Amino acid sequence: MLDATTLGDMPAVTDRDDATALAAAIACGTVTCREAMDASLAAAERHRDLGALCHIDADRGRKVADAMDEERRSDPAGFATRAFAGVPTLAKDLGGPFAGFPVRAGSHLFDHLAGGSMDSDLAARFRAAGLCVFGMTTSPEVGLSLASEPARGPTCRNPLASALTAGGSSGGAAAAVAAGIVAIAHATDAGGSIRVPAACCGLVGLKPTRGAMPGGPAFGNHLGGIASEFVVARSVRDTRRALSALAGRARGPFADLAFSDAAPGKLRIGVLAETGSRFPMDLQRATAVSDAARALEADGHRIVPVVAWAELEGLAGASNRVFADIISVNLARLVESLRLDLSLCEPMTGAVAERGAAMPATAFWDSLTAAVSVSHALWNLFDGFDCLLTPMLATAPPPLGSFPTDHTDANLHFSRMAAFAPLATLANISGVPALTLPFGADGDGLPLPVQLVGPMGSDRILLALADRLAAEQRWRHRFPVAGLAA
Repeated sequence: MLDATTLGDMPAVTDRDDATALAAAIACGTVTCREAMDASLAAAERHRDLGALCHIDADRGRKVADAMDEERRSDPAGFATRAFAGVPTLAKDLGGPFAGFPVRAGSHLFDHLAGGSMDSDLAARFRAAGLCVFGMTTSPEVGLSLASEPARGPTCRNPLASALTAGGSSGGAAAAVAAGIVAIAHATDAGGSIRVPAACCGLVGLKPTRGAMPGGPAFGNHLGGIASEFVVARSVRDTRRALSALAGRARGPFADLAFSDAAPGKLRIGVLAETGSRFPMDLQRATAVSDAARALEADGHRIVPVVAWAELEGLAGASNRVFADIISVNLARLVESLRLDLSLCEPMTGAVAERGAAMPATAFWDSLTAAVSVSHALWNLFDGFDCLLTPMLATAPPPLGSFPTDHTDANLHFSRMAAFAPLATLANISGVPALTLPFGADGDGLPLPVQLVGPMGSDRILLALADRLAAEQRWRHRFPVAGLAA
């Protein structure tokens, strides 16, 4: 019987320069929490031109690190229960609030709002896990792009190639983790916003099953259930450790999730290595999917007949349309409820808000119905296989400016994002978990990401498969983690 527990016991990643390693170094006294924080702050300054951070509170970071050092001295048993005790981290400038840090969502629209005075449920779990927040990462204005280049600044660059995008909307988080400023960072995913930046920067990015992560009390309904908050990480083991520390008991609006730990024997893996003529796939990225399939087949999994793009094209298209409609209506309602001044925002933000305001309720209802149909159809596909292996991106990360927001053609903007990540929104609309990780490098040294998609609750199965792929050691991080560099 091949199950997730068995797979998880195998060596996962030989490159152990990650948050788990930093937590272990702190626990054994090799590094203090304050030293780790000072190293992250120094790295943030050293990588300032990267544009990954939009807000830094060094005093707050040092204060929480000092408190963790005191806890390690006075309550070592309690300190040891924290998954990432003393590890510096960053919050995304979009999502549930972290007390003391102002959420601006990359926009001047929210300049008049005071900083958050309370933690979201997830932020409280970050702190309970021992993570020490000292700043905020760059996101595009209100998360509307797969690049993180808000007009208010800063422009976030890919640490692997500074002329290229780091992705979005969690681009700042991914850039900071890839550059080693921090080893793990808060991120959100409503349409690929964890997975796309992770794929651009050579990281592991999991969009958890709907309902796995808490979404309250101040993040509303998580965009009708399509958005999840979690992390971007440097290793599979960090992602698994974070899932254990942060997931479950989400307090609604969805039922508490019971993760599936056991796989029914050897897994059946459906493979999709191309995405049709409308979304042409870069040959190297398609080849990475085929290589990953062979690696999993060598471990005893069964590769089922290749999934045809025709089987998923309709679902991907419907998911992209539903995503656009939900984002538009949500933004229109936000503008109305907060009485936001659209003259302060980027042209694309205004156009999307106007799109949502003009949408008839019946048309939006049709979109919600389509979302249910997508979910049901995907469930039917999973009758034929246990996991789906796909490309994550159609091309290498494009140059900065490839997703401009200085125009008002919302349909063009959404179509550009769909062409870059054709299957990103499918997991958001259906609610299933999806994970990306790098499986090699292209001729320019950029990551070749693949995506694993599974049924609801199969998050740990995906992590187990990711362990197997990571064990191939086809990708190495370019920058060490601050605090571990010595």
